[in-house]
This record gives sequence, C-alpha cells and structure tokens, in this order.
Amino acid sequence: MLGFSRNPATRSGDYLEGMLSEYMGGKGKLRAQKGSSARLVTVLTCLQFAFAVYATFLLYYMSPAVDLRTKPDFSWATRIAQQWKQLMVTPHVVSHYQESNSLVRAEIPPISPSEVCENEKIDFVQKKSNDAVMIKLKRELYQEVLDFQKMKIGTETLSELMAMKSKWDLRGPNVPKVTVILNHFKRKTLCAQLDSLLHQTLPFHHVWVLSFGSPNEQSLKRIVDSYNNSRISFISSSYDFKYYGRFQMALQTEADLGVLGGFCLFDRRTSHSPAIESSVRRRLVFICLIQLMISPSTELQVDFLSSSWFLSAELVKTLFIETPFTFMTGEDLHLSYQLQKYRNAGSFVLPVDPNDKETWGDSEHRLAYVSETTVIFKDIVQVRDDQWWKALSTGYITQWAAMYPQKIDALFYAHSVEEVKALSPLLDKFRSTVGKKAYIVVSGGNFCPCEDAAAALKWPKAVCNERRFKIFDLGIGALSGISNSEVPVLQAVYASMKGLIKIHNPSVVITVSDIDSNVKKALKMASETNANGSALVLLPRASVPKALWMADIRSTALPNWNRMRLSVSIITQNRAHSLTRLLKSLSNAYYLGDEVPITFNMDSKVDAATLKLVNSFDWPHGPKILRRRIIQGGLIRAVSESWYPSSDDDFGLLLEDDIEVSPYYYLWIKYALLAYHYDPQVSLPELSSISLYTPRLVEVVKERPKWNATEYFKRIHPNTPYLHQLPCSWGAVFFPKHWREFYVYMNMRFTEDAKQTLSKSQNQEPTVGKPRGRSS
Repeated sequence: MLGFSRNPATRSGDYLEGMLSEYMGGKGKLRAQKGSSARLVTVLTCLQFAFAVYATFLLYYMSPAVDLRTKPDFSWATRIAQQWKQLMVTPHVVSHYQESNSLVRAEIPPISPSEVCENEKIDFVQKKSNDAVMIKLKRELYQEVLDFQKMKIGTETLSELMAMKSKWDLRGPNVPKVTVILNHFKRKTLCAQLDSLLHQTLPFHHVWVLSFGSPNEQSLKRIVDSYNNSRISFISSSYDFKYYGRFQMALQTEADLGVLGGFCLFDRRTSHSPAIESSVRRRLVFICLIQLMISPSTELQVDFLSSSWFLSAELVKTLFIETPFTFMTGEDLHLSYQLQKYRNAGSFVLPVDPNDKETWGDSEHRLAYVSETTVIFKDIVQVRDDQWWKALSTGYITQWAAMYPQKIDALFYAHSVEEVKALSPLLDKFRSTVGKKAYIVVSGGNFCPCEDAAAALKWPKAVCNERRFKIFDLGIGALSGISNSEVPVLQAVYASMKGLIKIHNPSVVITVSDIDSNVKKALKMASETNANGSALVLLPRASVPKALWMADIRSTALPNWNRMRLSVSIITQNRAHSLTRLLKSLSNAYYLGDEVPITFNMDSKVDAATLKLVNSFDWPHGPKILRRRIIQGGLIRAVSESWYPSSDDDFGLLLEDDIEVSPYYYLWIKYALLAYHYDPQVSLPELSSISLYTPRLVEVVKERPKWNATEYFKRIHPNTPYLHQLPCSWGAVFFPKHWREFYVYMNMRFTEDAKQTLSKSQNQEPTVGKPRGRSS
C-alpha cells in the first residue's frame, strides 16, 4: 500500500464540525429555547446555500471545456465561504469551538527540523590507491578519453555551459519546473538534502521523499512534516520497490526536468537548470551531478552514471522499454544503456571547480566511498558484471568501443534455428579462413534461443555464456514479452544491430533473403546507419553453399557487394533452337538474389519462332526488355548498339544466341568485379572487360595460331585469371567507362572519312580471360 501525506493545515470544514458538536451537546437547551432552534435552522440553511455556490464553481472547473493543466486556484472561493460562515455562525458557537480547537493544538505543538533531523557521519576511510603505476594509468586513460571527445563531439567548461542560451528563462514566464525525487532507506542525509534544495538558484517545483520498505519510515515522515512545506511530499510503502521504484515514481511527475538522487547532496549552482538544460536539449543527454575522483574541468561523456541523475522527465520512460536484466540492482547501467540504444542519448558528467563546493553535485564527496560495496557484496558485483556483458553484447557502445572500433569481415544474423542452419556453411568458411573475422547474431528468446543456435552450428552450448565475441543473443521479446505486434521485434532488432554494427564495423551483414520482412527492414536501417559502410547481403538459402568464395574477397571490397548492376544483352535473329539452349542455361544459373535485367536485341529479319520464344520467356530475376530494329543493321550495329551504360556501376554482358553459360557464370562475374575492379587495393585502370571464355586462337594475325592458356599457366594454376589484350567476342562483361569510349570510336568510324578517323584510333583495351572452356 502506498501512503501519501502532507503537512496538516486548517480544513475548510473545521468550523462546521465544531458547530455541530456544540449543537449536539446542547440539544436539551435548544429544545427549551424555540427561538434559538429557529435561528440554528436558518444558519444551517444559509450555510448549505454557501456550499452549493462553492460546489457550482467546482463543477465548472471540472467541465471538459476547462484546461486543468493551468491549475486554477480555488483559494478565493474558500475564503468567501469562510467569511460567510463567520457572518452566519453565532458568536457563542464560534468562540466555544475555537476555544476547544486551541486546546487541541496546545496539546500537540508543531515540530521544527532541528528537533527531528539527524546528521550522518562517514564511518569508513576513503579508499585510495598508493600504486603509482595504477594512478598514472588511470590519469592517462582519462586524458585519452577527454582528447578523443574534444576531437569528436567537443567539450565545454563549466563557465561555457552556464553561458549557453536556453529555452528556459528564470526571470521570464518560461520558468522550468524541476521535480526532485529523493529515495531513502537507512541513511540520515535527508535534512541536509532538503536544506540544500531550499536554497537552490532555481526553486524546485516539487520534492518527493520516497520510503520503500524502510525501517526509518516514521522518522523520515516526521522530518518531512517538520518542514511544513506544501511542495515537499512524503511517499511510503511497506513493500521495497528497490532501485527501480524511484524511476517508476518519476513517470508520474508533471515537471519538465527531474533530479533523481539517493544520498548525494545538492548545492546551489548544480541545479541551475536553464544552463544545464541547454546541453540536454542540444545533445539529448542526461547528466550526473557528481564529482569524479578525477575532477573534470570540462564536460565528460561516460558509460553510465550512478546515485544521482538530472534528465528530462520524458526520458525516464525509456528505462522501461526493455525488461531489466534484474530488478535487484543495475538500474544505473540499464538507464544509460536504454537511453543510448533507443534515444541516442549519452551520459555526461558536468565539469566542476575543485575549489568551489557549490559546483559539486555531491558536496561531501560521498560517492568517492562507494567502492567499499565491491568488497562486501561480491554477488552484486557478479550480477552487475553479467549485466554489463549482456548490454555490451546487445549493442551498447562504450567509450572504449567508440574510441577503438573493431573491424570484422562479416556479421551474420539469424532469426530462427533454420536460418542458422542455412547460413552455417558460409559462417564456417569465414571463420576458417586465415585473417578473417566473422560473428553471428541470433534473435534469442522464443525465436531462436542461443543454446539451440549453438547446437545447430555444432558448437558447445557453453559458448553462449563465454566472455568473448562469437555469438550474440539479442533476447528479442524482452521489450514487451508476449505481443502480436511486429513493432517491438523491429525496434529491438534495429536498436541492437545498429549498436553491434557500429562497434564491430562489418564489411557485410549477411542473412537469408526470405527472412521476416520486418526484420529485413530493421537490418537494412541498421546497416545504413554505419558511416563506414556495411553492405546488407540477402542470400537465397540455396545460394549460400555457392557463395563460399566471399571469404576470399578482401574486406575492403566486400562493402561494394550491392553496388554493381549487370545487364544481360542477347543478340539474336533466327536461331531459335540455340537461343532456347542459351535461355535455359541463363535460367539455371545462380544469381545470389541480385536483380539482373535482360534485353533481347533482334534485327528486322527476326523469324516468328524467335519472336514467340522471347515473348513467352519468363525471367524472374529482373525486368525483360524486347528491342527490334526496323532496318536491318547487321552484326556490327547489332552488337555495338545492343547496350549503353546507365551509370558507372552498370556493366553489360553481351551474349550471341549460339552459346550457353555455366550455372556459375554470374558468380564468376561478381567475384571478378569485386576482386579486380572494386577493391581499392587493386589498380587496373585500363581493365575494360571480363571474359567468360578462354580464347583458343590469336585472331589479330593472319595465321591465327592456337593458344592454350590452361597449358601455359599450369605451373601457377590451370584456371588462374590472366590479363589479355584481345577482347573476347563469345560472351564478355564490358565496363561502362570504356564502353562509352568505344561508342565514340564507333560513331567516328561510321562517318564519311572512315579511313582517316580509323587511323587515329590506335589504342586497344586489355581484357580478363578465364580458361574454363566455351561453356564457362
């Protein structure tokens, strides 16, 4: 049961109660005196009328047309009613009641804070390290963090913060409302806190003193009563709501900003809200009003805060988006973690002046002594350590992670155990390749428990509890438990993956293409937030075993996975039989889920069988385009006009209708483009095409001698790629830049002075050949 009490004040019905008592006590006398009885009836009637008027005003203000947020003041109505009562009640009754009331008050004299307040003395010695090496290490680390933040986000001194403009105005109509919540159990610091709060630069709106299951509840209540201040309230419960209780109460505040504290002491300048709020508004942060062991001279972002917080009341809601790891401890870490994860809000410590205690959040430096708890409560330390690791493995970006971002090749995501099984061959390939790093993220919860995922990967289940990066369990479902809505799942996947991607910077994020559509959206948004560029790769399950070569591509090239676009252009006229064979081979190839448009270029004399074939051909991998010439152009025009690049990432595959392709032709093209064109560590500016066929003859000389690349390169590898100066005419991928130059050349070639133009074109572009035979 919650109890809410305020300091006693005179009730509006006190005189009525005394009058009725007087009336009942003198009932026999009033019977004998009819005139007195009639007068009393008149008094009661008038009094009833007065309260009817008062009730009318109350009903008016309770109507929907009145905005109750303006908090109308009813004291004027109360004063009118009291004046009317004084006019109507007989002097004898009033004087008799006032005399009785005075006697009662004389028996219970008001108490003052000096009578009930207790002061707590620190009864243990502050722990200080005498290890010079450790002290030097800590100071160097602090300076390293500070230098990093100055470079990345900027830091302000106390004077710079106080000089900032704010939307609040202490001297104008827009004064901020600040509610202070003080949670007390056994400590004896309440009076010191209240005294300090009453002398703040900005007066507080409310102070709520909380006592949850405290053995000192009565003592705390007496202290609150002794201050006799309507803005200071006492809230108690016999049940101990632990550390999260104060935040649950903060959800009820109507203030703009809130200060939540345990045993910290607040001094005057620390809650100068307009200046501090400007930083809150500028970065959407919340601030701890404490002094560090190393007193910061500038604003400092930290991983989490403890014991005292200053933040917008709206931000408190974020604490309860996910179910906490435990309600027994760790509310400080959970608050910082949730605010960063779902509101992109940082945790900051204000700068202080070490020589001026009025700039300290904790004027007695009590937070410097909390290290003793790490010695006494070992089980709490272990729980908090587990909570810290859980946060880190679900996307919590610590200052160290921000300063030293990791770099891995691939981050896999699986939302079900079946998806884990589908991705396992490629994950194993990445992890077994020398120099490669790859981790897997599973949804966890009821979707894909970590232990089941480990079993599917043939890993020991203990891997789920290991303190190393290998498998991440997001625990999806912790947001809202059982829910039929897709929103919590999308939010949890996005928020967690966004953090993990920023921490580990994978070149690619890999999942199956048929994953839940909402999860796919979340992964896409999370990948796009990484400034370093992480490509989302959606692989059909059947294509995963065919994409193991991904592990051989440099991590610098993998982010370009989705950049390239291959356009297939088929030149045909009247060979429907061989065209059927080509189309069948194209349909049976692996496309890794990429969109591949196909275009049929037909001359004017195309036959009916070919037209029927291309019209009925179904191409599920992208758009199908049919083009037919009006005037017969011949082979040269049919080839040179069959394709023109739409961008620098649009590549054209030109195929005549008398060939066929390997099921792996697209995989080879994708591999070659990533390895030789998109890899920034490879420089081949004159590379103009990628061949699907190994030339067997040297066609640039009249004798046309035979050329066997397989035999020539067998000492290196029989199927090694090599550079060749002759473009292949039996199936090749042409690059956009060089094709535009070729188009200019062809335009000049078909001018009137063709021989003169042709003599000026001396350059030949090299190409890549691959010795796999004609059908490769």
